[in-house]
Amino acid sequence: MRLEEIIGRLLLSCILGGIIGYEREARHKSAGLRTNLLVCLGSCLVMMISVDIGGDVGVDSARIAAQVVSGIGFLGAGAIMKEGLSVIGLTTAACLWVVAGVGLATGLGFYTGALLTTAFVFLVLRVFGRYDSWMVREDNFAVAVVAENSPGVIRSVTELLEAQDYFLRGIRIHLRESEYSKRSEPVLELEVEVSSKSRIDRGEIMEMIRGMEGVIKAEALN
Repeated sequence: MRLEEIIGRLLLSCILGGIIGYEREARHKSAGLRTNLLVCLGSCLVMMISVDIGGDVGVDSARIAAQVVSGIGFLGAGAIMKEGLSVIGLTTAACLWVVAGVGLATGLGFYTGALLTTAFVFLVLRVFGRYDSWMVREDNFAVAVVAENSPGVIRSVTELLEAQDYFLRGIRIHLRESEYSKRSEPVLELEVEVSSKSRIDRGEIMEMIRGMEGVIKAEALN
């Protein structure tokens, strides 16, 4: 492969990866301009190396390039995080995977596919990103409650939440030694997760729970 062609493919991979990375950087995502650019550049280099090795010594070039597809999963997994009851970073991880594909296509010389994919990715992120606020999404809420170990407390808390048309997603119950009174009686520690199609008024719910009989302490987890 000639030097001019090597430089051209590497430069194009930087441009294409930079276009997608610029969009991510503008939205203040964890994987921004430099990350996407470097992923695309590295994938392009690996593909050129695999093609060059395959042509010289008869090695299966696809086997080397395929490691990029599986290897990028480790980088993408680092972008996915759990924040409260929600999972964030899935779009960023998907972008890294696509950017790796763009780099592989550029290194192979499949410029049409690389250019079209970059354009489509940029449009999807830009255009569909504007409709996120219009789409109906569930609002998730979690609360930790410390209550007296008396009959009916758990039922009262869950009925209060369900009365607000909240869907009870899960509840964890622990019996602990009391740290909130001089008596050594154990207390209940509840972690309740609810969701709603509409926005949850967290302040109102917390005030209602704290005012319930038997509740010692309550705090929002998200």
